[in-house]
Amino acid sequence: MTSTYFLTGALGCIGAWVAKTLVERGDHAVVFDSDDRRHRLDAVIDPGHRDELSFVQGDVTDARAVAAAMQGSGAESVIHLAGLQVPSCREDPARGAAVNVVGTLNVFDAARTCGVTRVVYASSAAVFGPMPDGTVPDETAAPDPQTHYGVFKRANEGNARVYWQDHGLATVGLRPLTVYGVGRDQGLTSGPTRAMKAAVLGRPFHIGFSGATDYQFVADTAETFVACADRSPRGACLYNLQGDSVDLSRIVALIRERRATAEITFDGPEIPVPAALDGAAIHRDILGLPATPLEEGVSRTMDRFQRLLDAGRLDTTDVEQGR
Repeated sequence: MTSTYFLTGALGCIGAWVAKTLVERGDHAVVFDSDDRRHRLDAVIDPGHRDELSFVQGDVTDARAVAAAMQGSGAESVIHLAGLQVPSCREDPARGAAVNVVGTLNVFDAARTCGVTRVVYASSAAVFGPMPDGTVPDETAAPDPQTHYGVFKRANEGNARVYWQDHGLATVGLRPLTVYGVGRDQGLTSGPTRAMKAAVLGRPFHIGFSGATDYQFVADTAETFVACADRSPRGACLYNLQGDSVDLSRIVALIRERRATAEITFDGPEIPVPAALDGAAIHRDILGLPATPLEEGVSRTMDRFQRLLDAGRLDTTDVEQGR
């Protein structure tokens, strides 16, 4: 039986992969996004599946537009990924709050009035600050965000709890860390993926941070969002997402294994979030979630970039400046 999902932010990286996951299993996605650039969707979804996507252009800061689009979709589940990332929130905190916090409130409120059964939304590991002595936080650890973006994501988690408490709206907030894969072309931790693309293109690339972080293959992240929309417990749930925590030098080594001539350099401060998260809780509550090994994920990403390049469809604007 075909189901319909209301999906915000589908023109972003994770959103494009969520859309791919849905349509390739035979479901329908109503895409609500303020953008009209579809290069990420085009990069990950084969043409034969695109007819299962419907598009509504709108801004999540417009409460009426969100409610009208959600009501018109007839969707029972919402996957909310629209948001501005760390650099944009730093440059314009007021706009970041409008999109990330007010926009999320608009989605929650529309879901409440439209009879939606569950909203799955993107929180972030950025709700945590650096942990002492390499501590790996689970969901009970005290948040200490070090960026506007992290503060906004933490506010969304609190608002989700209140919507469950006051209105019985079931929500799931997922906290990914460093997501990588085709389509990851912007944001604080996009450098490793852009370096993979640059290597395929034979161009030098510099990654502007250093240290260890937790790498999660975007296909796994997308499948987890969909699984939560389908079968998560009811309540205001929060889950950390865990991948492979390695030093950035390991990513560079894996790229060079695939392209021995790759000119990839890196330096700069470490990311102001924990290097790893304890993601055991979601696997206790939701069985069968994917976990692609890092080596396979890097290989699949670079192979996809190569196929897109060979077909003349690889967008290169994110690597043209080499950083």
